[in-house]
Amino acid sequence: MLEYGYMAQSLLSWGAFLLYTTACFVAVSYLINKSERARLAMLSLLGTGLVLHLFAWAARLVAFWAIPENRWFLPVNSFFGALSYMALALAAAFFFIEARKKLGILGAFILPFVAGGLGLAVLKASPAVSPLEPDLRSYWLNLHPMILMTAYAFFANAFGVCLALLIQERQIKSRKPSELCYRLPSLDELDSLNGRIVALTLPVLVIGLAMGMIWAHQIWGKPWTWDPKETMALITAAFYAEFLWLRYWAGQRGRTPVYVSMAGFACMLLTFFGAELASGRHGYLGGK
Repeated sequence: MLEYGYMAQSLLSWGAFLLYTTACFVAVSYLINKSERARLAMLSLLGTGLVLHLFAWAARLVAFWAIPENRWFLPVNSFFGALSYMALALAAAFFFIEARKKLGILGAFILPFVAGGLGLAVLKASPAVSPLEPDLRSYWLNLHPMILMTAYAFFANAFGVCLALLIQERQIKSRKPSELCYRLPSLDELDSLNGRIVALTLPVLVIGLAMGMIWAHQIWGKPWTWDPKETMALITAAFYAEFLWLRYWAGQRGRTPVYVSMAGFACMLLTFFGAELASGRHGYLGGK
């Protein structure tokens, strides 16, 4: 069962990775020439990649549940599982935003994160599954990390919007804007989208952190240990809260709130990757 699960997961994950990568190139093509055919091709590739990725996730779940101790828990206890889910959530988040806003041109700024995340999983992480540690056999495993990684996926989309906003602002201020200026959405549209994504996602992040505190109290007897990953997650939330304060309460527009939002994304990356190296209790790297 495990052997067939690994094989199916590997083939499907590679298929999804290749489709995501191709979608990236098509998205860049759409950014350059804004051909409707390119936009539809990008969405078709992304949608097909999502379907394959979902089947890969299902195959991993079957292999994971083949171990009795893991039954009914989700396979996000390893670096491969976490990266794969992050890429899946990021792709689904962009697909959802595109369906509502029809801003396929942002694919060139967002889809590289999708392909990069899954590519890192299939190229660098081990897909092996193993029995869960006793402390991880809790329903919180199906809630706490999943909610946090879903929030991270939407924040990655917000970062892509920020990149597009800064490029558009530079184009508008230049004396000779390129054709790209007329293809990207307006500054107001990009600024509004970034604000809405962060405003809707920050409460999700806070809920995920609160769940982690409850789980930590059940396992370790205290809700907060100042573990590097906990600390970086708190700093990430603080940056996004600062962005919302600047954007909606202080009424600031322009680069300053955008830079704060991007700093939040940088902290998010440090939370997920950098803090792994020092985290004693939250590490995916090294099989922690």
